[in-house]
Amino acid sequence: MSKGHNAFTYLYLCNCLLFVAIFDLCAQEKDTLKKKEKNFSIFPMPFVSANPTAGWVLGVSPSFNWTNGNKETTSMSTALAMVLFTTKDQFFTSLRSNSFLKNDSWALLADFRYNNNNQPTFGLGTGVATLDPLGVQVPGTPEPIEERIFFSQFRFYGTALKRVPDTRFFYGLGIMIDHMFDIWDDALDLSSDPIKDSFHHHYQDQKGLQMDRYTQSGFSLNAMYDSRDNVANPYKGEFAWLSFRPMPKFMGSTTNSSQLWAEYRKYFPLNPERPRHILGLWSYGWFVTHGDLPYLFLPALGWDMFNRSGRPYTFGRFRGEDLVYNEVEWRFPLQQNKDFIGGVVFVNATSASHRTQEVSLFNHLHFGFGAGLRFMVLPSRRLNLGIDYGWGAHGASGYFINLYEAF
Repeated sequence: MSKGHNAFTYLYLCNCLLFVAIFDLCAQEKDTLKKKEKNFSIFPMPFVSANPTAGWVLGVSPSFNWTNGNKETTSMSTALAMVLFTTKDQFFTSLRSNSFLKNDSWALLADFRYNNNNQPTFGLGTGVATLDPLGVQVPGTPEPIEERIFFSQFRFYGTALKRVPDTRFFYGLGIMIDHMFDIWDDALDLSSDPIKDSFHHHYQDQKGLQMDRYTQSGFSLNAMYDSRDNVANPYKGEFAWLSFRPMPKFMGSTTNSSQLWAEYRKYFPLNPERPRHILGLWSYGWFVTHGDLPYLFLPALGWDMFNRSGRPYTFGRFRGEDLVYNEVEWRFPLQQNKDFIGGVVFVNATSASHRTQEVSLFNHLHFGFGAGLRFMVLPSRRLNLGIDYGWGAHGASGYFINLYEAF
């Protein structure tokens, strides 16, 4: 089957999934909140953007927001769909959701994707850091080598978490299926003299792994603490997430392996009279705890659930057996008495390991920083449209447009 036929087949399937989700959510519209506020809302966002990974991006990215019970005792649920085409011959479809049942008795997370993708890759580890805070290369710092890799991806993640009564702690299980296929290294030429190897081929060959397709399939053991007042745009609260992910061969994985994801977010109100004026902190660590993962499944920058980490870098810019990411963002209103327009300033730092080269975490750090505008397009749900521009090491830069906050 051709790639084009695959793309339209999966687009049809994703649209069917999206229709089922919308139908299920619209059935809740009969319930109303105080002052006759609708319990379900859609923001049908046409999408035009640009970033270092995709070039120009065109498509649609509707947002769905609803509450499964009393607004005072049930957190808002969100879902973000996406059908996008890019000027770098990429095609993305996804449906990602974070929902809470009545009285927050359960939290349900879902992540469905089909992508025809290509990305630059730079090997493993963070590499020698640029120390200039403006991203200007320090004399003697080597330029990174960039190679482009093409691949298709199918993902199905689902997680169910039960709340511990009278607390904000949740625990539960998940299922995880990720399949990478039609993998092609643009930099690889085994017939040349000398042979032109690639980062992907060299790693896979070292580990004795297949080159053109691989799968990770397994389950997750999860614990969560969530006291955020709004999952799309928090003004206060905390979020912590711990996920241990065994990926055994008997469940379909290419290798026997396991991973650990640990994440923490904290929101500090800076002005009691202006709730939108806050300082947000975001940290996560992603670690291979057992076995060997295929190259594209290794921890990588920008591969968090909503692909929000790492402004201004390309997705996968830093990759390794271990990766740690930290970000600080200052959010503030830009109007004296209204909250329609706001601004943000952010700075982040990333470190990745390369175990076979004895490069450990925090041997090198790469920084990114930038600023952006926020437009509150749906005040009843506190839904923001964000436009950011960022700068980083070795000339990295780009602008990013998204619904919801980065974290």
